[in-house]
Amino acid sequence: MATKPTARGSGLDALRQAGSLKCVFPRPVADGIDAVLVNTAGGITGGDRFDVTATAGPGTTLTLTTQAAERAYQASPGQQGQLQTRLTVKAGARLHWLPQETLLFQGCDLNRRLTADLAPDARLLLCEPVIFGRAAMGEVLTAARFCDRIEVRQDGTPLYLDAMTLSGDIAGHLSRAAIAGGAGAMASLVYVAPDAEARLTALRKLLPSSGGVSQPGPNHLVMRLLAPDGYALRKHLIPILTTLSRSALPRCWMI
Repeated sequence: MATKPTARGSGLDALRQAGSLKCVFPRPVADGIDAVLVNTAGGITGGDRFDVTATAGPGTTLTLTTQAAERAYQASPGQQGQLQTRLTVKAGARLHWLPQETLLFQGCDLNRRLTADLAPDARLLLCEPVIFGRAAMGEVLTAARFCDRIEVRQDGTPLYLDAMTLSGDIAGHLSRAAIAGGAGAMASLVYVAPDAEARLTALRKLLPSSGGVSQPGPNHLVMRLLAPDGYALRKHLIPILTTLSRSALPRCWMI
């Protein structure tokens, strides 16, 4: 999908969808477009492949989220599920990539990749939360695989590259102090905007001891947040996203 500037603000320029992945537009917003991705298949399993391509056209504002948490289900041996997202933010545009959590289930095999290309004066708020088994359901990931890569570039210059692979006894890996200290949920966040430095102190005040934020460049912040479960993750993450987006989160986040 893509947006374009119109006399009334941001408007839809192009939309193409196929298979079980759909895009809906629940309500107009004052300064942009909110779009919600809906996976009518109910989740991702081995052999599935999903591709998302979104472009915020010059001077437009686009917020993308998901209807609910995405689910990575048990996969047959040798069958991997793939999710690839490509984001482009044109000159003077702003894009908020705010999917709800990805839930990993026992036996899943998910390969996920996200790339974002920004114009020199583009703005981006990107957040990817992950839950490693639902604690309230007693789920423990002792045999699963999760490969994840996030890459952000601005004017061709790399700003952020984060890649990780967790395989086998994921709960055991996460229990190690040098990895996650027993956390069962995690969020990665990238914020690119001229006011990045001014936001640093406020974000640090919102983070618990299991989170951290840094400023690797003059116009961007990166954050990692760990939590024991999805509830605790949201408790800290929602105020942070609301602060950075300067608006309420899409309504589906609150349902």
